[in-house]
Parts: sequence; structure tokens; C-alpha cells
Amino acid sequence: MAKKRIPVVIVAGFLGSGKTTLLNHVLRNNRGVRVGVIVNDFGAVNIDSMMVAGQVDSMVSLSNGCMCCAVDVSDMDEMLDRLAHPSSQIDVIIVEASGLAEPRNMIRLVLGSTNPHVVYGGLVVMVDGEQFEDMSAQHPDLGKHVTLADLVILNKTDRIDDARRAAVQAMVRDYNDRAPVLTTAHGRIEPTLLFDREPGREPAAGEQLTLDQLLLDQHDHCGDHDHLHSSYEAVDFASDDPIDPRRLVEFLEKRPVGIYRIKGFVHFAVPGQSRKFEVQTVGPHIRFTSTRWEPGEERATQLVLIGADIEAGHVRTRLADCVVAEGEEADPGAMLGVHRYTVTA
Repeated sequence: MAKKRIPVVIVAGFLGSGKTTLLNHVLRNNRGVRVGVIVNDFGAVNIDSMMVAGQVDSMVSLSNGCMCCAVDVSDMDEMLDRLAHPSSQIDVIIVEASGLAEPRNMIRLVLGSTNPHVVYGGLVVMVDGEQFEDMSAQHPDLGKHVTLADLVILNKTDRIDDARRAAVQAMVRDYNDRAPVLTTAHGRIEPTLLFDREPGREPAAGEQLTLDQLLLDQHDHCGDHDHLHSSYEAVDFASDDPIDPRRLVEFLEKRPVGIYRIKGFVHFAVPGQSRKFEVQTVGPHIRFTSTRWEPGEERATQLVLIGADIEAGHVRTRLADCVVAEGEEADPGAMLGVHRYTVTA
């Protein structure tokens, strides 16, 4: 089986919005996922108490599997080639954009990459809840950056009261009415918003903890746990009956507000179509991968939809409408929409 493409997630936001804090949190809570990091800045980034000097083309491999590169933006494709190749063990690449970077250009660099081992993983825009009102007035481009976001993280909400937080959220919504808006403090988000968690197990009695387990934030187990995940949600959908491809593509193209990622496998009901299709979406970007059902594998649809403030009942109802009813005739041409978004595995 061909190696899966590595998602490249861009994290942008104005100076001081909390990008590095978010990055540190994600790296400490990687849950066994090997994270490659490209730092598009000059300076110093403190990752797990190790200093990575911001010099062009510098690279360091950390003991917990993180690989960090400090690069000039013109070297993006070269850095992607260094991180993503046939023998790469990286699971996801996070690009921490400079606070002065233009996100649109960063997106173009990733989408235009000739590296066949990567795929665009979306734009995450950090918003400083305490400063955004003043900063966006001084720098109108900040609003344009929010407009491009696939996920908005409203950070530093511990420094403002409820009324002001609601006002900033309304501003963000004025700029972008489709992306999920996640409120948090200290850059603390659920990492599975950005990448899939590796399956793990609890350590046996007397077993030594791994470095990743030791690095887990203790705060994840304390009283602010509910606050951290208050607006984060994952909705599951499963169907033993096949799915109409045209209706599913319409759902993906016009998905409910708040959904950031969709992942899973789909069984389509089309004459002559016997392939299994993996679906991955991030923001408005849709990708199907055609694969095979394993011998004896039950042909069914299983999807997970991840985002913030999702109306789970509404989502499941719309997906249920994609299920082919008993006796319903399938249109062979309905797969055209799926093929438009299909990449070769």
C-alpha cells in the first residue's frame, strides 16, 4: 500500500497571538504522533526546554520524535522535501508562520509543492482575544487573514470578560462565517483537531513511562479540562447501507458550519463500483482516496466529523439523507463528483 500523504498544517497569527505556545502544547501532547515542524521566522523557539536557534536551514531531531527546521519562506519546498520523503516517519508537518507572514502566500507554497508525499492540511489562525480589536483597527490585513482560516483559535480568553469575548467572537464571525471558532487560553487545544491520535495502551504495572507520556501536560488532568474541550466536539456517523455519492459530495461541499475535519471510509451504491473510498476533508478542501476492501471486511460507511459548536443532530440527519433507500436506483454518473476529488493511492 502506498504511504499516506503527510498533512501540512499552517499556523498563522499576528505577533504575540500565541502560536509558539500552541506549538509547544501540541508537541508536549503529541500522543505518539511524530510531528515535523517548520518555523518560518528568525528568532528562537523554546520546544520542550530545548532551544532551536532560528537560522536558515538549521534542523534538529528531538528525542520525542519532533523535527524542527527554522527556514526562510523561500525555502519552504526544500524543507518539505527534507521532512517528507519515502522513508520519512513523520505523521504531520506543522508550519509556524511568522507573525508578519501573509497566510495566502504560505497556502500557495504548500498547495503548489511538487512533493508527492504531502497534502495541504489547512490554515489555523490564532487570534489574540485581548488585543484583536485594537490590532485589527491598526492592521486591517488581520481581518483578511481570519477570512482565509479553516480553523480560528481565539486565544487568551482568560484575560477578558464574557461580554468582551462575545464581542471579539462576533468580529471573527463577521470576517469568517464558516470556520469553527475555538476559544481557549495559553494556546491549549485538543491536538486531534490538527492530527489523528496514534492508538496506544495504558502502561502495565511497573512499566517505565515513555518520554511522550512523561511530557503530557499535567494541566490536562486538572480542573480546567472541561474548559479546554468545552467547544470541541467529534460526531460519529455509521451506516451499513450504501451511500449516494452525489448527495455525499453535496454535503461535503456545503457542510454545516463548525466542522473543521472529516475523516473515514465510504461505501458507495453504484453499479460496477466495488472500490472502498477513504475521505479526508479540512476546511473546504476535500480529498477521496480509492482503495480496496480487505477480504471479509464488512462494506459499510464510517465517518468522524470534528469541529467546534457542531449541531450533532442536524449533522447526522443530513448524513442520513445521503443513505440510499431500499429499492432506490443508483445513477452511474453520480460518481463523477467523487472522482473530481479523488487522488491516486
